[in-house]
Amino acid sequence: MEYQNPHPAPGAHADPAVALTAGTGRTVISETAVAKVAGIAARAVPGVYSLGTGPSRALGAIRDAVGSSDHAAGVHAEVGETQVAVDINLVAVYGTPLHSLANQVRAAVYAAVEELVGLQVIEVNVEINDVYVAGPAKPGLPMEAPVQREALQ
Repeated sequence: MEYQNPHPAPGAHADPAVALTAGTGRTVISETAVAKVAGIAARAVPGVYSLGTGPSRALGAIRDAVGSSDHAAGVHAEVGETQVAVDINLVAVYGTPLHSLANQVRAAVYAAVEELVGLQVIEVNVEINDVYVAGPAKPGLPMEAPVQREALQ
């Protein structure tokens, strides 16, 4: 009978998720986990209205209506053994300088993924596919006249 090591050598895995070995045991970090970390970091940048393309934003609105959320919407991560690449689709708020916004999103994603996930980020591609323009401000309701209550007799 041949003994097989239950702990594979580093880099000897077929799973597209990352398997990092340290001491005893194994850590697997999926593309979904990396995409969520990147999505949360990108949403936190001022000037980002939402993430995703038109259809994914519509689906996200339905999720929000039922009390669920998808933090990875609009984010795709490709995870290697020690590195990760991230693609982000976003909608910017009108008036935000777009190149500056892309650079801020890129920096936020680099920092969050490297700190929280522990993988080297090799690239963050940002695609700004729309600009959100707020509708005209709704005028306030007119002041209502004080309600006169008749004394109960």
